[in-house]
Amino acid sequence: MLQNTLLEEIQNLSESLVQSLKAVENEEDNWITVCEKALMKIDEAIRLTKHIILTSEFETTADEVFFFKHLKPALISKFIYYTKILSIESLKPASGKEGLLKYFLSEQKKLNIFYKEHTDFYSYYRRGATYLDHKYFIRNSFDMKMRLSLGFYNLDPSFTTSHDHFVAHILANNDLEIYIKGEIEKIENDTTPVRSYKSMLTWSSSKVSLIELIYSLHLMKCFNAGNIELVEVIRTFEKMVGTDLSNFHKILGEIKLRKINRTKFLQSLYENLEQHFTDLDGK
Repeated sequence: MLQNTLLEEIQNLSESLVQSLKAVENEEDNWITVCEKALMKIDEAIRLTKHIILTSEFETTADEVFFFKHLKPALISKFIYYTKILSIESLKPASGKEGLLKYFLSEQKKLNIFYKEHTDFYSYYRRGATYLDHKYFIRNSFDMKMRLSLGFYNLDPSFTTSHDHFVAHILANNDLEIYIKGEIEKIENDTTPVRSYKSMLTWSSSKVSLIELIYSLHLMKCFNAGNIELVEVIRTFEKMVGTDLSNFHKILGEIKLRKINRTKFLQSLYENLEQHFTDLDGK
């Protein structure tokens, strides 16, 4: 149990937040919803913690070091963690097992970049060293010879030290690694059979027209906000309308080589729709 009342108050706040976040994860199945709710709770806790710090004083230098080395990073790490998961889940491609596996492996590699860029401090922190704590975790005590964050001068000096945010990133990355490994294991162990889909639709125009339509929609990022490969869109339409489009690359090349009216099917769609609404206006 911490003896200092100030640190006890913040510790209790942090523990209460952890319980709230667990409750959110248990109540919701969708990661995006979990992250959105979690971030609101974390933001509230951080604001309250900042108010406590700015309206109080640490009893000793050791208390200040303890707060900026342990308590604050633990709070900020949760904000970083859920923010990154929200980004990962929002941009996750709907491109099948191989595409998803490649995506999460790429996210896993990004975690290692941070450690490589901050090797010295990461080693210092993991070894439990303390000889530089008076520079790393005391406000306005940083050394200009240290490697500082590019956004360091945009931070509030009354609530920031030179390295508390580095600790927060380390803690967040530890949790992110667990999350990413879990997602990779789910993908690798997924043995769910692909459902056969029988569509009631049959494409009755030309393949060239269909490719022209699909490609234009793909370029407009109409599917998955653009986070999907053209080949996956093509495969989906093949199943949906029962048409073999395996030669779509060749067809796209033919469309590109047209001398006049490359988008004649789209133009025809536009003209027919306009005429339809014009006819309705006259009734």
